[in-house]
Amino acid sequence: MASNPNRLIRETSPYLLQHAYNPVDWYPWGEEALQKARREDKPIFLSIGYSACHWCHVMERESFENPTIAQFLNEHFVCIKVDREERPDLDKLYMTAVQVLTGQGGWPLTVFLTPDLKPFYGGTYFPPEDRWGRPGLLTVLRALVELYHKERAKITEQAEQLTQYLSTLQQPRSSQGMLSTELIQRAFLSSLHRYDREHGGFGGAPKFPQSMELSLLLRYWHRTKDPDALAIANHTLEQMARGGIYDQLGGGFHRYCVDVAWRIPHFEKMLYDNALLVWTYLEAYQATQKPLYRRIVEETLGYILREMTSPEGGFFSSQDADSPDGEGAFYVWTPEEICAVLGPEDGAKACEYFGVTGSGNYVGGTSVLYLPYTCEEAAARWGMTSRECEAWLARARAALWAARERRKRPPRDEKILTAWNGLMISALARAYQVLESEKYLRAAQDAAQFCLNHMRQGEELQRSYKDGQAKFSAYLEDYAFFILSLLDLYESDFDLRWVREAQALSKSMLERFWDERAGGFFFTGRDHGELPVRLKSFYDEATPSGNAAATMALLRLAELTDDSTLRAKAEQTLRLCYDLMRQAPPALSYMLCALDFFLGPTTQLAVVGARSDSRVREFLRRIYTRLLPNKILVWGEPDDTERAALTPLLQGKSLVNGAPTVYLCQNYSCRTPITEVAELEESFEKI
Repeated sequence: MASNPNRLIRETSPYLLQHAYNPVDWYPWGEEALQKARREDKPIFLSIGYSACHWCHVMERESFENPTIAQFLNEHFVCIKVDREERPDLDKLYMTAVQVLTGQGGWPLTVFLTPDLKPFYGGTYFPPEDRWGRPGLLTVLRALVELYHKERAKITEQAEQLTQYLSTLQQPRSSQGMLSTELIQRAFLSSLHRYDREHGGFGGAPKFPQSMELSLLLRYWHRTKDPDALAIANHTLEQMARGGIYDQLGGGFHRYCVDVAWRIPHFEKMLYDNALLVWTYLEAYQATQKPLYRRIVEETLGYILREMTSPEGGFFSSQDADSPDGEGAFYVWTPEEICAVLGPEDGAKACEYFGVTGSGNYVGGTSVLYLPYTCEEAAARWGMTSRECEAWLARARAALWAARERRKRPPRDEKILTAWNGLMISALARAYQVLESEKYLRAAQDAAQFCLNHMRQGEELQRSYKDGQAKFSAYLEDYAFFILSLLDLYESDFDLRWVREAQALSKSMLERFWDERAGGFFFTGRDHGELPVRLKSFYDEATPSGNAAATMALLRLAELTDDSTLRAKAEQTLRLCYDLMRQAPPALSYMLCALDFFLGPTTQLAVVGARSDSRVREFLRRIYTRLLPNKILVWGEPDDTERAALTPLLQGKSLVNGAPTVYLCQNYSCRTPITEVAELEESFEKI
């Protein structure tokens, strides 16, 4: 480790600060570094990662702390370190380049650029020296320096060709194909084909929690009542909830599993995974009323509110896979450790219940906790009633969790990102609706207000906030996810300011990101500059694509405010993605969710009456607890002209015989006004 810090010491990103004492002469991405590359005609060594990335830490220890490698990098390259969570534009562009060059991608991302920022070579993790069939980093560096100086024309030609190819990828052509449910059915058949019938999920290891694909399956089931769609979603959600991918003591999901059975996770916890999985488990709970799904939502949100919420109200980005004692050390157990906490008898039961054995299922004879048995099955094995087993389990989990809290904790990335906060605000608002807990609504309101106060400058959102400083112009996903969260908040507390903010941000989103020539949205704003290719994001990755989220936001806002212009933009984007939805439906799951909304029928519900009236509260409860994926919900008191002007669905709606009333509308026509809960339930059965 260098005794003097490099330029990264002035950054706020925890990931960049982790590299501030490397002997590598790191620059953050910016004009200083780019001018140096142009002035000295040096290639750029670009390294992209994030704080919770295990292999990023490995490459730092092995290579960026290595004096020989650092000296060679400093002499021959301009070295730039980027936090992918702060600069997803750079990550998406250069990750795509590396995937084209090598057929694979991942982090750490290592890319070599010409001084005009065009990529000519790249990869992911490089060991310091040649091993495992991989060339060592120093081998690669020496070869590229020689190539750069002796065969510059070849490098320039490859960089130009690759950049041109990346440009063509951003321009799918609008299709005249019919936007129909056949596209959603094709997605279902793809899921059915890829479904792991033994363990749930899709495909083999490594196995990721495909929350958007599961949500699409639930929409397909709601539309068609095909039992296979619900069965796939149920089996997968249950297996994940019982697996090691779920933190069985503290709640919340890890990033992914390295095995097919969901048992051995990569231990980082990301805000976005937990938000999106709360969305999906809530929808599954609405569909099935399974207590397991409610418990998973409550425990996951408990973890978020306890460990991932800043004092100012925003949500932190992630927790690391590595703790001071090693990767995953915070989470794993031996039988001896469990018995030391619970005693021999209860310890033996806990080991059986959580799958902890003497040989272990993880490194060094330790075990990741998972659930080989349900509580009912364990009760039968132990001669208990289910209620007795649940009480025993609650005590055991509490004791083990308290003991785990005394361990050295994994580091936490405390930067606050607008896009990911939008996802979690939506999760909390929806949880309030379905589970009726005021603490979720308060947390969602606080986070939204934090973003509006601290993540916005004038009409422009900012991407990242830490240590009192907001920075980087926001990207498409920041606007789209945050607009969606404001709409979810409005349907929770019916505060009109959320609608007004959503309208203002939608206007700004269209001005900054909409492609007037070809349709669809660019990932970066009009004034972003500096990159050789302006990307469009169509494929879902760990989060929904920016275009999919923007399309869903416009569709929902169009229905809420009766704005046909927004609906037309959404339809244009769907048409742009027609061929992509046909060719690769799993990668466009959220765009297909937007298509499901677009095709309708949309269920429009206007509730009229005083919020304090118990009958109004019961109407809302019945609406919230039912799976209605394509609903628009408004509330108002009679003769509230301000609300009726902003949400036209309320226009002309009044009490019937002085009683609170629900107006249920589909396909531009409303049914007979509803004044009884039984009538509402009967109407739902006919939808």
